[in-house]
Amino acid sequence: MPRHKEWYDYLWVFSVIYLSLGFFNILFAWLGMICFITPLAISVIRGNKAYCNKYCGRGQLFALIGGRLGISRKKAPPRFLASKWFRYGFLTFFMTMFGFMLYSTYLVFAGATLKKAVTLLWVFKLPWNWVDTSFVHPWIAQFAFGFYGVMLTSTVLGLITMILFKPRTWCVYCPMGTMTQAICILKHRNDKERIM
Repeated sequence: MPRHKEWYDYLWVFSVIYLSLGFFNILFAWLGMICFITPLAISVIRGNKAYCNKYCGRGQLFALIGGRLGISRKKAPPRFLASKWFRYGFLTFFMTMFGFMLYSTYLVFAGATLKKAVTLLWVFKLPWNWVDTSFVHPWIAQFAFGFYGVMLTSTVLGLITMILFKPRTWCVYCPMGTMTQAICILKHRNDKERIM
């Protein structure tokens, strides 16, 4: 008997709306901070990966497109994707790119010129000139351009690995999943030390 659908089974809609809104107005990229802060907060407070397992709209979207719509080859991903060195290496790389994004935001805050472009896959600069950001401080818009680039890049990587392998292959090496897992390990280790 199929499982009864819960409200969180439809969070994939949030991912679609987020990417769509950001395309038309880059300032909506700030909403992505929900997907950045929530998993970390859940893992710190509850000590588990409930966000990854239940609430991740992006994972649900990949499962829907790749699984139900049949776009995925449904092949097992290469073992190295799940290895500790790759996951933590990718997390380090991803956070370095995030750091550069924050630095660009700081430069604009300090007076540098706003760059109206979204960087895809950390290399390709896509002009985003149709967006009016004149009503906010330039650093707010700069952060939005950068953050949308991060979210778009991770979505594209997820779609590529979804097509090549199993639908939720992105979840194997997702930087957020790696971070929440590390937090859970540390939290449980600290809890055990307190009991002893």
